[in-house]
Amino acid sequence: MSTTAAAVAWEAGKPLVIEEVEVDPPQAMEVRIKIKYTSLCHTDLYFWEAKGQVPLFPRIFGHEAAGIVESMGEGVTDLQVGDHVLPVFTGECKECAHCKSEESNMCELLRINTYRGVMLNDGKSRFSINGTPINHFLGTSTFSEYTVVHSGCLTKIDPSAPLDKVCILSCGISTGLGAALNVAKPKKGSSVAIFGLGAVGLAAAEGARIAGASRIMGVDLNPKRFEEAKKFGVTEFVNPKDHNKPVQEVIAEMTNGGVDRSIECTGHIDAMISAFECVHDGWGVAVLVGVPNQDAVFKTNPMNVLNERTLKGTFFGNYKPRTDLPSVVHMYMRKELELDKFITHRVTFSEINKAFDYMIKGESLRCIISMEE
Repeated sequence: MSTTAAAVAWEAGKPLVIEEVEVDPPQAMEVRIKIKYTSLCHTDLYFWEAKGQVPLFPRIFGHEAAGIVESMGEGVTDLQVGDHVLPVFTGECKECAHCKSEESNMCELLRINTYRGVMLNDGKSRFSINGTPINHFLGTSTFSEYTVVHSGCLTKIDPSAPLDKVCILSCGISTGLGAALNVAKPKKGSSVAIFGLGAVGLAAAEGARIAGASRIMGVDLNPKRFEEAKKFGVTEFVNPKDHNKPVQEVIAEMTNGGVDRSIECTGHIDAMISAFECVHDGWGVAVLVGVPNQDAVFKTNPMNVLNERTLKGTFFGNYKPRTDLPSVVHMYMRKELELDKFITHRVTFSEINKAFDYMIKGESLRCIISMEE
């Protein structure tokens, strides 16, 4: 196989173009996979718009997907041709200090790198058009019928799991879910505030629901999101625009001193500070998920910490991709985790630009792109 169809971003903010692209065979520790389904995540949109970072084009975006192993380079021992896999934007080499630590999932070798457009092995791209290299994205580039990924960034999953559903577990849904289940760890009957009701925030709400929280408060500036959020276990809503005092004070009044846990999923610095200051003294835990502006500074009175509030950060929900994600797939298969409600749209690969339109307009949570026309 020398050429495949891929959706190429030639320049920032311009519609993707389906092109015939050459995909090289996998090198050492690399795997070539056939993508079956991919979905659009806000991170793709952010780097495609290229407003806040150095633009890198032409590029093949996409990092939330599910596929099947087509071929492997030398040294790959834990995968076989035909295996069902989720490519993940961060990896697990299983050798570094982070991978050997029970407390970290931030692999030194394979952790997220948004600026790299090449493979680690030789510093070159596996994609080209008439000899011109096309940049990779997050080591995954799933907006292509075939892609080459480092084996440490592939999660082998149960072959009976429906790929058009579990593909969304390779990024945003697991990030929010793990922020709740692995980091915030709300107790049964407790209260949780979720800041930002996009897909990640709703996944955090889903995690709080699974954990048995009795009050799940959704905080968002867009009231249109409130009705949808009820499906994810959100029990009450706070729109900061409806109040003339800081939202942390509103939440403290509603909860007799503050919520037990909060999870911040917007990346806005004011929301981060509010999320921390709205948890109860003595036992409250706030978890930051959203990625802030590079110049943002977190400011709070140190007494808020001394009064026994805890501030935590998380990356990819603290899941180690290869070790932990298969269990998240099983949560779905056991019907504990509901995924269908996250999937609001479906398009064919040739209609991929529609997925961008839905997200820009705020109409979609997740849009599944089927590679089989």
